[in-house]
Amino acid sequence: MKKTIVLSLGGSLIIPNKIDIEFLEKFKKTILKLTKKYKFVIICGGGNTARNYIKGIERANVQSKMYFQSLLGISSTRLNARFMTYFFGKDASKGIPHDMKTVEKSLKRNNIIFCGALRYSPNQTSDTTSAKLANHLNTDFINLTNVKGLYDKNPKKFRSAKFIPEISHKDFSKIANKLKFTPGQHFVLDQKAAKLIKKYNITTYILGQDLKNLINLLEDKHFIGTRIED
Repeated sequence: MKKTIVLSLGGSLIIPNKIDIEFLEKFKKTILKLTKKYKFVIICGGGNTARNYIKGIERANVQSKMYFQSLLGISSTRLNARFMTYFFGKDASKGIPHDMKTVEKSLKRNNIIFCGALRYSPNQTSDTTSAKLANHLNTDFINLTNVKGLYDKNPKKFRSAKFIPEISHKDFSKIANKLKFTPGQHFVLDQKAAKLIKKYNITTYILGQDLKNLINLLEDKHFIGTRIED
């Protein structure tokens, strides 16, 4: 039996400004190679598409802004999941999974499943969907993002940011909860996901876009990234 891996593919890797075809071709090649031993549930983030819509609603004079922003974020993740399904040459005519039962059922017939956020819930991103799926499927959680792992502060803004290769669930949760949730936020994992991986003791890995580290992690070799576990 192949082991199932829950993999969060950050929207910043799919569509930072425009679709990053060069990276996605490497990603596709890597995942297809790894399906010899693994099955993948790949949860797509919303990326720049989500943030553009979220900023647009922020400027609109409407009520329930955060609710609408969250719905647009969910729609963007599902659009990216549909795109990635097509990019892998798969038929998405039956739709993208919107619940865990559909994901589980699809896994029986496929080595690779793409989805976005599964349903609306306040103050969460597709990270929370990934954490819930990892718990439901009883597997580890790997998050691919545009930085090589967790830092003590934003490495995109501060040269002095220190890389953190290992951290406990408790300490990671403290870092995540120092931030106020905003729709489309860009932190390595959202606050609810941090709470879930701590509650269910889910071993979680944060890796950058160098896919050699994903391969090395799954082959029990040295990798550059952050491991979150107790």
